[in-house]
Amino acid sequence: MIFRYLLVIFFFIFCFQAKAQTDSLFIQKGIASYYGGKFHGRKSASGEIYHKDSLTAAHKILPFGTVVKVTNLKRNTSVIVRVTDRLPMSSKRQIDLSLAAASELGMLRDGLGTVRIEAIDLDQLDKLIDYFEGRPHPNLRLRPYYRGIIVPFTKDSFNLIF
Repeated sequence: MIFRYLLVIFFFIFCFQAKAQTDSLFIQKGIASYYGGKFHGRKSASGEIYHKDSLTAAHKILPFGTVVKVTNLKRNTSVIVRVTDRLPMSSKRQIDLSLAAASELGMLRDGLGTVRIEAIDLDQLDKLIDYFEGRPHPNLRLRPYYRGIIVPFTKDSFNLIF
């Protein structure tokens, strides 16, 4: 009977830890739009040539080469994009997506959408925290996530419980 309770408690704690890790990857929430076809073949701010079929994006301050997950909150669809261009600081949008990325998010008809921008993993989040240390990063939520210590459950530890 005690084993059942311990098993339930273990899975309960594991679910909370997984939720905490997901929330820790959150960077920003806001409005997204996408590049029209007229930018196809032009040079972006990073020097790369924009291609409408690539999964790229423009952001106000995220460093070039940053890979982020963008989720359309209306449709609950996601895409992973790489930042290759800049948005003007005066823009009300948080991110502009390539035509291909907007298509995957189902934004082509609406033109705009509310999105959630997340780091793809904890290592990417750590790189962003290091990059912005001592620099202003308005409207970005960059909080370090301290990885938990995982203690392996062995036969000896099982014997200690019972």
